[in-house]
Amino acid sequence: MSTTGYNTLLLSRSQWDLCLDSSGNIAMATPSYSLAQDVASAVRLFLGELYYDQTKGIPYWTQVFGQYPPTSLLKALIVKAALTVPGVITAQVVIQSFTSREVTGKIQFTDSTGAANGIAF
Repeated sequence: MSTTGYNTLLLSRSQWDLCLDSSGNIAMATPSYSLAQDVASAVRLFLGELYYDQTKGIPYWTQVFGQYPPTSLLKALIVKAALTVPGVITAQVVIQSFTSREVTGKIQFTDSTGAANGIAF
């Protein structure tokens, strides 16, 4: 169970798909990692992609892809997505590189217990 009380299925980092534990069951993310994975999932979500709530997600097709948006807009979209995760209280984005087709950086966030965490993208 995560620090916010939610269970999160563990996704493999290489394929971003479900993985199994040593007993052959679907693996669960540990509390120290689950919230970071949920933040990463929120940032990977395209606006309209979540069939039961199409208001969630980042408008990649209309505001990011092919637009070369300002860094400030990209940061704001990522922070907004991170803050939709239950238990995330604050979020900051550090963009390390923004080339023509690739953005790398880190999302640093604080959870409802006051613990700081981060995940790279």
